[in-house]
Amino acid sequence: MHVVLCNCPPENAPIIARTLVEERLAACVNAVPGVLSFYVWEGRVCEELETTLIIKTSDERWDALQKRIIELHPYSVPEIIAIDVAAANPAYSKWVEENSR
Repeated sequence: MHVVLCNCPPENAPIIARTLVEERLAACVNAVPGVLSFYVWEGRVCEELETTLIIKTSDERWDALQKRIIELHPYSVPEIIAIDVAAANPAYSKWVEENSR
């Protein structure tokens, strides 16, 4: 199982989250609003209000999930970071696997 982090503009978060779940690329997506992000883009420091998507998916769906986020995301270089889950509630892990196929 992977937990995937992706920041996006607040207006895009529901569309991305719902699409990933509807297409069964993710079992669950949490949208955490009000994240203030600071980053360097094209040589200048930027400050943006974003929504963080916390996405749970199976190992087998990672490639397709990443591709779909890139298609849906308005940024030319979206943040998509997958974290391997070392341990989790076995029943939850099974649920994620079953719902992201």
